[in-house]
Amino acid sequence: MEPPAPSASLPPKLIEQAAAYRYYMDKAAAISPAFVDGQMIAEGLKVAAAYEPKQFLQGAIAYGAIVALQDPTFVAGVRQYSGTAAQRQQIAFEIMKDPAYVVGISGSSSGAGAVIAALGEDGNKFYQAGKTVKQAAYDVQKQSWSKADVAGREARLSQAKLLGATPLVGDIAQTTRLQQAISGAQPLGVTATAANPPFTPVVIRSLAIAALGVLGHASDANVATLDALMVEPNVTSCANMAKLNLYQCLAVSKPHYEDVFCLGQHAMMDTARCVIKASGQPEPFEPRFVPTVRENASYKPAPPAKKPAAKKPAKKG
Repeated sequence: MEPPAPSASLPPKLIEQAAAYRYYMDKAAAISPAFVDGQMIAEGLKVAAAYEPKQFLQGAIAYGAIVALQDPTFVAGVRQYSGTAAQRQQIAFEIMKDPAYVVGISGSSSGAGAVIAALGEDGNKFYQAGKTVKQAAYDVQKQSWSKADVAGREARLSQAKLLGATPLVGDIAQTTRLQQAISGAQPLGVTATAANPPFTPVVIRSLAIAALGVLGHASDANVATLDALMVEPNVTSCANMAKLNLYQCLAVSKPHYEDVFCLGQHAMMDTARCVIKASGQPEPFEPRFVPTVRENASYKPAPPAKKPAAKKPAKKG
């Protein structure tokens, strides 16, 4: 007699990666712009710099997979192919060979909509928090302490680089919550509507991992295969560039208010933009600052170009 289809599950490693992503996004988006001293700025930098780009992306994909597993339409669509062990294995192998195979499964549009909504909400919330911190770089200059040079500038840069190379660990409560979300005992509260393809590689890979979880092929035995599915060069490159911009900014920053700018723009807004890009939602647009005479006394508008002199009509002979 054919054994029943297994319950949806993901290996502990992926759940821990998702918990680390969730922990970072919640902590970093909560950084307050109400700075009162250099220590508060330093603490904000510690929080926002504390992610390793590869792990960060894998955590986002793992979290997206858990969100997809909360979508009953998507799960039901995958379960159509879980009648027998041979059928489950065949579909799982197709997904492992090409994650985009999952887009052809009934209910994928509904699952994708949930992943897009979850990651998009994370990215946009983080981006808006970064904007308020960046604005604080200008507002805080009214306070004399903000114009003093940061002490131990080289040490704080080294610390940011160390934090950026160290994998983050989520807390036990978050890990437990996500584990319960997979079983359906703890709703994540994502509100979404079905989305139409094309989907970003991150969304597709989240759906692929979730589908493998439904088919019983996302276990400790094939973690290496799952790790390979959770590689997406474009977003990883985006996160690496955000890190590089942060390090370059801190290398030249001297007064405290400049550190606030580095924190808001590069540690927060640049990183948030990568998450928004991963979701496939429109990236935010910030208009470029164009100075005027009132805003910048050193700016002088270019004089109007002289009109060429009109040619005189040739004399008739």
